[in-house]
Amino acid sequence: MAAQSYSFISWDLLLGQLPFLLLVIAIFQRSLDRMRSMVAIAAVIGLVHALTMSGAMLIAFWWGVLLFGSLALLAKRLLENAKVRFTPEEEEMLKGPLASLPRSGARHFLDQGFWLSGREGDTLTREEEAVSHLYYLASGEARVMSHGRQVGACRAGDLIGELSVLSGDRASATVVLAGPARFWCAPANVLKPYIEAHDGVRRALEEGFSKSLKSKLRHSNELIAEAGGVAAE
Repeated sequence: MAAQSYSFISWDLLLGQLPFLLLVIAIFQRSLDRMRSMVAIAAVIGLVHALTMSGAMLIAFWWGVLLFGSLALLAKRLLENAKVRFTPEEEEMLKGPLASLPRSGARHFLDQGFWLSGREGDTLTREEEAVSHLYYLASGEARVMSHGRQVGACRAGDLIGELSVLSGDRASATVVLAGPARFWCAPANVLKPYIEAHDGVRRALEEGFSKSLKSKLRHSNELIAEAGGVAAE
């Protein structure tokens, strides 16, 4: 009986069903490019199966259409990414909080803000006040103050105000530049509707926010340890 049941499974059947499995997996991909790549792979397998095993020319035609469409969209994204240009500061930002965004999407997001140079003592956020901008510190350092005491530090590569600017919550601490610095910033009233309209950007920023928060916690632990305190585990 076992031998008979296995006889129903063939390479023809497996290859014919594999493209549909890949299409189901593709719709759950968070990255649009990854989803399109999986659709293209599914279309290739489906086309090969239709041409070499099932002989269904109409099905082969539609697999070919799906393959052409997915490859065209991937090629368009590659061309868009090849055209965009970034400054050295922006390239570093792409390696950090914007790492999950395609280059064309990162360029569009960066254009929502602007670059500034700061001086020692410049205040970026004030404790218990609304956070008006999201900041990315490209160079320099900033002190994180609470009730007049330094409780942390921000360094190059950190985001500032990421937890408050989108939620509308008041700042939990005051952030003051510790010296000359270079930073990118975007107004909250521009950023919030932009992110709400671009789901891919929102997901990428959530990952970037998480990395930035871990970095700042590590810096705070180092600061506590240098002061002779006990760092949080």
